[in-house]
Amino acid sequence: MLTHTLQAVLQRLDNAAREAGRPTPALLAVAKLQPAGAIAALAAAGQRAFGENYVQETQAKQAELAGDPHAGAIEWHLIGHLQSNKAALAATLFDWVQTVDRGKLVPLLAAARPDDRAPLNVLIQVNIDDEASKHGCRPEQIDALADAIRAEPRLALRGLMAIPAPLPDLDRRRAAFARMKGLFDALAARHPTVDTLSMGMSDDLELAVAEGATLVRVGTALFGERPARD
Repeated sequence: MLTHTLQAVLQRLDNAAREAGRPTPALLAVAKLQPAGAIAALAAAGQRAFGENYVQETQAKQAELAGDPHAGAIEWHLIGHLQSNKAALAATLFDWVQTVDRGKLVPLLAAARPDDRAPLNVLIQVNIDDEASKHGCRPEQIDALADAIRAEPRLALRGLMAIPAPLPDLDRRRAAFARMKGLFDALAARHPTVDTLSMGMSDDLELAVAEGATLVRVGTALFGERPARD
């Protein structure tokens, strides 16, 4: 079942990219609240990048998957809000943190990143629709955050991430993706390491791909409806 849904999502991405005349973006499988066995099944089918929202949930899943033959190839992304008191643990568990939205996190992540690991890949989360209920920095704060990240040798600035408002008006949703692409292009012009624009989910990935997403976060279309959290 998961193998079939994985292929269906990959086909959607290919079709969207072909229609838009853009490169096919990478797929991030959002495994929040899904069992470790589901991650193992997708990893066995060739999926490598997995997104998680909670630091301690990820720690438990990694322990459970320790003996899996594909576990070593998994690339772990934190896509949930990062509390300052979890930053040190996040720096040891994840390969990517997509939700850096304030300067306080930068030295905490850098100080805790193990010296025997590659630098931690970092995306700046942008609150592109200025929603009170969403985390993320304002667009005008991107440059200062980017400069702080680039100043830390244990961190690698890779780009931007956003979760636009789920507006029923698809033109407005697409406009938010277009604004993110503009911010991404401006950041890439200043920083040569910037190559990742993480945006789009199960219900709007075609819009995100059309506007230039390089990484799309998909959960429901892969796993079905998310189970409730205890």
